[in-house]
Amino acid sequence: MLRVVRAWAVSVLWLNVCLVGCSPVTRATPDDRAPPPDGLQSTVLGASGSRPADVTAVLSGAPLVRSEPVSFAPIVHAADPSVVTITTVSSEVEISPFSHMRRPREARGLGTGFVVDKAGTIVTNNHVVAEADEIVVKLSDEREFPGKVVGTDPPTDIAVVRIAATDLRPLPLGDSDTIEIGDWVVAIGNPFNLSHTVSAGIVSAKGRTRDDVPLDPAGYYNFLQTDASINPGNSGGPLLNLKGEVVGMNSAIRGGGAQGIGFAIPINMMKQLLPMLLRDGHVTRSALGINIVDARKLSVEERSALKLGTGSRVMGAVIEYVAPSGPGARAGLRPGDTIVAFDGQSIGRSEELQWLASTAGVGRQVALTVLRQGSSVEIKATLGRLADQMPGPR
Repeated sequence: MLRVVRAWAVSVLWLNVCLVGCSPVTRATPDDRAPPPDGLQSTVLGASGSRPADVTAVLSGAPLVRSEPVSFAPIVHAADPSVVTITTVSSEVEISPFSHMRRPREARGLGTGFVVDKAGTIVTNNHVVAEADEIVVKLSDEREFPGKVVGTDPPTDIAVVRIAATDLRPLPLGDSDTIEIGDWVVAIGNPFNLSHTVSAGIVSAKGRTRDDVPLDPAGYYNFLQTDASINPGNSGGPLLNLKGEVVGMNSAIRGGGAQGIGFAIPINMMKQLLPMLLRDGHVTRSALGINIVDARKLSVEERSALKLGTGSRVMGAVIEYVAPSGPGARAGLRPGDTIVAFDGQSIGRSEELQWLASTAGVGRQVALTVLRQGSSVEIKATLGRLADQMPGPR
């Protein structure tokens, strides 16, 4: 049975470290035999820094030769000073199995973080710093600073920590929407207290949800899956593309770690929440006041009853319940309605609607495209505050 665990620290001092290389393929011509000066084979990679520039040419059947191995060293040299080690101390109560007496015990944790601005702002996973009495941030140059939590969002497992340092080098933040399955990625972290360990792999999948990674059911999950080696202690560390940009924050592992199945929070999710976390210390979420289910999870009979069709391309979020007097009820939404677009953005999975509705903003009016018994209906709704929307029966 597979089990999912957070990539937090354990007191283990063993790890097989592998040097990972790759050998991309390029056409042999007199003009492209020499590798580019930065070692990243930019003549082979496309604009994103991670894809063939001309897939059609690669697949044309012309003779191909293997180029020089790509080195990840330039990425690591540039990013490593921006990656930090986070250690925490928290108080726990231990109960003796013999005397049943309660006694305090000090618990230590380990995680990773990375710098996002020169003013000492560091992002990491919420589970790395949650309930910590003391936080110590260690830089790559061995300097240590006490850390202060300035914002947390448990549903996405994102936290912001600040230290009193102003000479830091922030990591550039990329675009996780543009990264593709099969793109190379590099992870830097502190697995098993082995500081600044580097591993490399590819993006194995995108859009992994709570069904794939059964963590907190109340969370918002849209994980990138990677086979770059991730272990306990990697939590909060950056997942980088070949341009050295952060495309994800390593957050969870499946099984015991280092099994080629790791999960990272897309950096676009963090970029959307970071201003609110810095300003308010928390995220205020909006809501439609409805419960939804993915249309693909309905039975053939249920799809037929809602006139959604029975093929594998059924998309959208089907409303199960509408809270009385809530934003959805006031807008005229009904159980059985299938929302297929939110403010012009297509809804393929129910998780997409959940995220868009929760981050659009309290009091904002949005346009919904709804399928109702086979007919398309345009509905405008004004979003309420999530905390005010009481969930109904599922």
